Amino acid sequence: MNKRIAIYPGSFDPLTNGHLDVIRRAVRLFDELVVAVGSTFTKAPIFTVEERLRLLQESCGGIANVRIASFSGLLAEEVRRLGAVAVVRGLRAVSDFEWEFQMALMNRELDPACETIFLMPSPQYSFVSSTMIREISRLGGDITPFVPAAVATELHRKWG
Repeated sequence: MNKRIAIYPGSFDPLTNGHLDVIRRAVRLFDELVVAVGSTFTKAPIFTVEERLRLLQESCGGIANVRIASFSGLLAEEVRRLGAVAVVRGLRAVSDFEWEFQMALMNRELDPACETIFLMPSPQYSFVSSTMIREISRLGGDITPFVPAAVATELHRKWG
């Protein structure tokens, strides 16, 4: 029997508890979940790809069947390279849907076998975004309820 692999791509800059919630729920649906840090996102990252990979490793270490990786280039090509059966994406709000829907359709156009699975985070994470976390952290606010401890420590270091 073939291993059912899914990929959960993102910038994870920074990783949030919402991301971890999606990871924990997605891993139950597949034999292996590849959490993949995209290195070609247009956003100006706070953390390097290497730092994000390390923070993911630290935060996902206790979750079985999760592999941490990075990729550059087209997601549809990475799906094909991994032999993945699905792309996992988190949807926090209706406002996320339009962009995610367009991306899913484009990925399927690039590779007809590329399926996208949308997972909603648990309600306590539905308002958490990496953008908000970066801003709260930069302004000295308490982000500890929203991110893993290692991420909070690293963000505190970044902003001094």
